[in-house]
Amino acid sequence: MKFFQKHISLQPYRRGFHLITDEVEAAIPEIKEIQQGTLQVFIQHTSAGLTINENADPTVRKDFETFINDMISESYPRFIHTYEGPDDMPAHIKSSLFGCTVNIPISRGKLALGTWQGIYLGEFRNYGGARKLVITAMGN
Repeated sequence: MKFFQKHISLQPYRRGFHLITDEVEAAIPEIKEIQQGTLQVFIQHTSAGLTINENADPTVRKDFETFINDMISESYPRFIHTYEGPDDMPAHIKSSLFGCTVNIPISRGKLALGTWQGIYLGEFRNYGGARKLVITAMGN
């Protein structure tokens, strides 16, 4: 079994959902050495998240942002944890809902994503800054 791990820092993204598939793949070219395995992408933050969804039409990412902001409003009056501004606690909740990890099969040295799938970074803060990822590929 082979294991490869990389720590990368993404450029700062504005609030919203952003495709990061290309950055992830570029960071760990060693997946070409794995015929059968898994790639795990982990984000080291509590106010951003990861998910997999539509990679072609950017309006899907816009709709994600609109819906999640309607569902978890910054104007919710009962939040107590607002030390870093009104987007603080909503960002933590969104992060927990989306999660901090995605796992993708590796088949014949490539990510086995579906035709229309891509890895999203959900940036839930207005000014989240550079986000750190730990990318681990494992397999035979």
